[in-house]
Amino acid sequence: MLYTPILATLGYLISEDKEHVLLVHRHKRNSDAHLGKYNGLGGKLELLEDVVSGLRREFLEEAGIELHHIQLRGTINWSGFGKQGEDWFGFIFLAEGYSGNLTFENPEGTLEWVRIDRLLAGDYPLWEGDPYFLPLVFDQDPRPFFGVMPYRDGKLVSWDFSR
Repeated sequence: MLYTPILATLGYLISEDKEHVLLVHRHKRNSDAHLGKYNGLGGKLELLEDVVSGLRREFLEEAGIELHHIQLRGTINWSGFGKQGEDWFGFIFLAEGYSGNLTFENPEGTLEWVRIDRLLAGDYPLWEGDPYFLPLVFDQDPRPFFGVMPYRDGKLVSWDFSR
């Protein structure tokens, strides 16, 4: 079978004190597959766009800011994840520092600075697979991770990664 995933970015901006992360609480569109969940910012890559440019564009569109100090933390193959079982391939980034005026509202929801320790403790509604890879985004291991997280019928099937 031919593998033709949707390519996407997912970014996590940490605060200056390194204790908080900027997330979007997706609560504005009833048809949103992410409705009610907290998530990093990002989205689909556009034609002729590299992944860092895509991440920068998404943060500018969703938060009104320009990111600084972007680091690739890993990739995830989300096979079967889409609304119709589409495959997604995500590039996961961590960023420190930004310029511009942060906008706390966008068409998807509200942006919030949340404590990283509370996020990792499960205090926010997330996709069921997020608790498996989020610790790798925020840990001190400099090596990127490369994950496989298949979904079937909207449910997580398994999780595996290498570094």
